Amino acid sequence: MYHIKTIQDRIRVPPSLFGSQIEDAVRAILRDRYEGRIYKDLGVVLSVNNPEVKSEGLVIPGDSGAYYTVEFEALTFIPVVNEVYKAEIKEIVEFGAFASIGPFQGLLHVSQIDREKFYYDKKSKTLGSKVLRKSIKKGDEVLVKVSTVSMKATSADTKIGLTMRPDGLGKPEWLEQKSKKAVKKDEKKDEKKEEKKGEGS
Repeated sequence: MYHIKTIQDRIRVPPSLFGSQIEDAVRAILRDRYEGRIYKDLGVVLSVNNPEVKSEGLVIPGDSGAYYTVEFEALTFIPVVNEVYKAEIKEIVEFGAFASIGPFQGLLHVSQIDREKFYYDKKSKTLGSKVLRKSIKKGDEVLVKVSTVSMKATSADTKIGLTMRPDGLGKPEWLEQKSKKAVKKDEKKDEKKEEKKGEGS
């Protein structure tokens, strides 16, 4: 989920930036410090916006820099367990698929695609089920739910587990087919009810 967080921090402006406008210097320092970094409570910081200097510069004896209290808005993304995301399949491997959710990639294990078993096809580089006549490949858009999250200091070390087993998840065409089948089933039930009414009259 994307969030805009208001953060307050104290930063050091080095002498090399004293010639710049203080707002420009602060923005450059904050972007270097925060953007692209991952925090357990914030997720990944995508951008730093609207920085405001909240104090006069403080000079500490023996330090050539100046310290300022600043406040800014951070656009962040943090995956949340049980949230549903529209994802794109980025890679198919023997044990599952990697799908993008926001700036992260999560693992959709082969056992979490559907209640039926899916198998890896090395030739076509797809994961498919002969029983269901369904498959997923690189580039497919799917609805997934986050099952597990382990936030670490880097995207490579962050582990996100995904699932499509619950109802209402998967490829859009799967959901459309299921919806059509449900409608047909309801129509048949209605027809049978009408037939019974006709027999009883």
